[in-house]
Amino acid sequence: MVAELGDGKARGRGECVPYARYHESIESVVAQIDALRPKLAAGLDRSDLQTAMPPGAARNALDCAFWDLEAKRSGRPVHQIAGLPPPRPLTTAFTISLATPAAMAEAAEEAAHRPVLKVKLGAQGDMARIAAVRAAAPKATLIVDANEGWGESNLAENFRACAEAGVVLIEQPLPDGEDEILSRIQRPIPVCADESVHDRPSLAALAGKYDAVNIKLDKTGGLTEALAMVSEAERQDLAIMVGCMVATSLAMAPALLPAQRARFVDLDGPLLLRTDRADGLRYVESVVYPATPRLWG
Repeated sequence: MVAELGDGKARGRGECVPYARYHESIESVVAQIDALRPKLAAGLDRSDLQTAMPPGAARNALDCAFWDLEAKRSGRPVHQIAGLPPPRPLTTAFTISLATPAAMAEAAEEAAHRPVLKVKLGAQGDMARIAAVRAAAPKATLIVDANEGWGESNLAENFRACAEAGVVLIEQPLPDGEDEILSRIQRPIPVCADESVHDRPSLAALAGKYDAVNIKLDKTGGLTEALAMVSEAERQDLAIMVGCMVATSLAMAPALLPAQRARFVDLDGPLLLRTDRADGLRYVESVVYPATPRLWG
């Protein structure tokens, strides 16, 4: 979904992806934004937005539209407005979707030239899946996203299989709220929180359980909170990953700014679409280049 803000002279855009896992839908996001229309018309600004709406997809679309509108009005890029250095091209992970070991091996072989692969797991038979992917892409750096799909009964064996495959990071192995065991075991591979973290207040619950945090603008509620969250996560000695939903370049463009400080970058959304929008980000294999003002910012 795209939100647009305009003043008759300039127009700013922001894209979000409502996520059912967080009880969001296109309809609920539209309703949230529609409910805010009177305050927007009365002059509500980006700073006010942070308390006027909760974190989530709706606020993300509006927050990014506010940033884009300010850039268009002022003729200054968003990174300059935010006091950040000019963004540089980054290497993104490329996703290998959950399937049979054979199908995942085939997909990994096709993508084996890419430097970083993000392997989706979270079902029975994951030990065979990760072994198959590693055999098919022996030189790639592997990240695993278990999508809350493991439990206490298979956590150790899946960790062991990932360690044997040389995996460097595991995202959200256990369901949100059922991850206390992570504080009581030795973690052979750094573990990254995804569904267990949304914004700065949720960082405190990660202590002792997670080594990294996946920051997504659709969770934080926009670029404003994402930039603040990067600073707070760094203060808490958490490694940074910046991720995305499957979306167009308009959603990736603002995420490239906090990603400048990330250890892991997962902004391959447009690569998973049949077509991207006009003036989309330039991808050269796995290297993604910053947006032009025609797209955003």
